Amino acid sequence: MTLKARDLGLFAAMVVVLAMVGMFQSWQLAVTILNMSLISAIMALGVNMQWGYAGLFNVGIMGFTAVGGLAVVLIAQPPVTEAWAAGGLGILLGLMLGVATILAAAIVYKRMPPSKLRGAAIIAVIILGYLVTSQIFGPAKRAVQAVNPAAEGYLGGLGLPVILAWPVGAVFAAGVAWVVGKVSLGLRSDYLAIATLGISEIVIAVLKHERWLARGVNNVTGIDRPVPRPVDLRPQPWVESLADTLGWTPAQTAAILSGLGYSVLFLIVLALLIWLAERALNSPWGRMMRAIRDNETSARAMGKNVTRRHLNIFVLGSATCGLAGAMMVSMDGQLTPGSYEPLRFTFLIWVMVIVGGSGNNWGSVLGAFVIWFLWVQVEPAGRWFMDLVTSGMADSSTLRQHLLDSAAYMRLLTMGIALLLMLRFAPRGLIPER
Repeated sequence: MTLKARDLGLFAAMVVVLAMVGMFQSWQLAVTILNMSLISAIMALGVNMQWGYAGLFNVGIMGFTAVGGLAVVLIAQPPVTEAWAAGGLGILLGLMLGVATILAAAIVYKRMPPSKLRGAAIIAVIILGYLVTSQIFGPAKRAVQAVNPAAEGYLGGLGLPVILAWPVGAVFAAGVAWVVGKVSLGLRSDYLAIATLGISEIVIAVLKHERWLARGVNNVTGIDRPVPRPVDLRPQPWVESLADTLGWTPAQTAAILSGLGYSVLFLIVLALLIWLAERALNSPWGRMMRAIRDNETSARAMGKNVTRRHLNIFVLGSATCGLAGAMMVSMDGQLTPGSYEPLRFTFLIWVMVIVGGSGNNWGSVLGAFVIWFLWVQVEPAGRWFMDLVTSGMADSSTLRQHLLDSAAYMRLLTMGIALLLMLRFAPRGLIPER
């Protein structure tokens, strides 16, 4: 879809707003907002593929994002040799036995005719497999987690360049999405939402509690980064010279330059994804997906395999979210499973898609910039507003204290109001589908 002058004006206005943040607040803050907006735009593109192209209501976005983040640990972190020696082989054998148990149960289900005997056989296979697997996996897991638990206690990764983890994160998320899709895509839209939310919670719970995998809630820190860190840039003579020219401190200049390095990488990825998404949307495949979205019954009557096409787009959209999750972890330099809040951030990504314009890739990108900017700026603005409103009240006033304590909730209130206003006055979004 080509951008009209009005659409370009909206993007230009967003650029001006970010420039004003840099001039009146901090250029470092402006770069941070830019980078998180770019990552959010990639996630919004993934959701737009699923909802805007095919009408799939996926509420498990954070689960796929977390899987992408896990890929960074498994690819970029160096292996913990002591942990591998203590129980690495036992964990691998236990995982293979678990997969073999599932496959054996599936074979029994397919080979035996429907009967009570088949059900009993499947239960027996699962119980036997669980008992054998737990005898091998359990001791190996405890041995790994006992290796220097304060700093390690996990197997580590492959020690490869972190940039390789981005496509791997997309592949991991696609694999999980394929399994989820095979199970749940036959469900009606509301049941699909419940199923994807539940599976997302399961994925995040595994990341939190399986410490041998990625240290659980202890977090993995010190992850290698694809661009130089500010602490590495600061001693460089050219950085100090640039700081003197701009009138900034060397630390501030190094932080901004490091952030701009991420901006360039993220812009390249986003541009490539938009180019691919636009070509797909305007191809016969894209027209077929929209036809299925608008009327599944007619599409089935024309001989289209609707379930298979839904699985295709579900995997593609989830892979895009996994890519964004890997990018976010590599920028932060740490994996924190406790920060993945399915309901809170899933709601935020959906607001981006709806406000920007469902079914329009450029609209999803613009919505990500607008909503993330509001998400960051509304809380300090709410505090300023409450200070202004309560300036005439006594310091001991209970009402004043209550209003000041409630300023943090202005962020959620603003998101709700923005969504309601868009649904009332521009229900098709800022850049609607044409």
